[in-house]
Amino acid sequence: MSDTREYLAEGPRVGIRPFTHDDAAEFTARARESRKLHRPWLFPPTTPGEYAAYAGRLIEDPTRAGFLVCEKETGAIAGYININNIVRGGFQSGALGYGAFAHAAGRGLMTEALNLVVRYAFGPLGLHRLEVNAQPRNTASIALARRCGFRLEGFSPDMIFVDGAWRDHERWAITAEMVRT
Repeated sequence: MSDTREYLAEGPRVGIRPFTHDDAAEFTARARESRKLHRPWLFPPTTPGEYAAYAGRLIEDPTRAGFLVCEKETGAIAGYININNIVRGGFQSGALGYGAFAHAAGRGLMTEALNLVVRYAFGPLGLHRLEVNAQPRNTASIALARRCGFRLEGFSPDMIFVDGAWRDHERWAITAEMVRT
């Protein structure tokens, strides 16, 4: 289990904190345990080497921000939420990617965590817009976006290369104004 480092934001059951290189063993073990849940949508790192590269990008690249979702009671990693492709200037936007680990799926922890990340992104990170791109058959991902107030904005055929092919995606988005109202 991870230690309970200071969280960037906390809800009743979860806290979000940045990725660290020290999280490799727990993260990769949880990813391996969750393969059936994640496929064919997600391919998180399952080896220490893959994790080092993945976490390194999230830690060092200013166009990314990675958050581990941790259960407050135990400190255990329940999932992760990343903001990728952060564009500053007049855009102030980023694209979200996320995944729950099998032991935490279906417990509402990711809903709580995504709401925390959205508020953090629109507060301390200074972003204005977040997008979720989900394959139309990924009903769990779409349901999470909907529960957190994202609106469906469109459909993009052959948008993202996933699991060996270009996949269609629905585009969901939320803006800072939608959260404040």
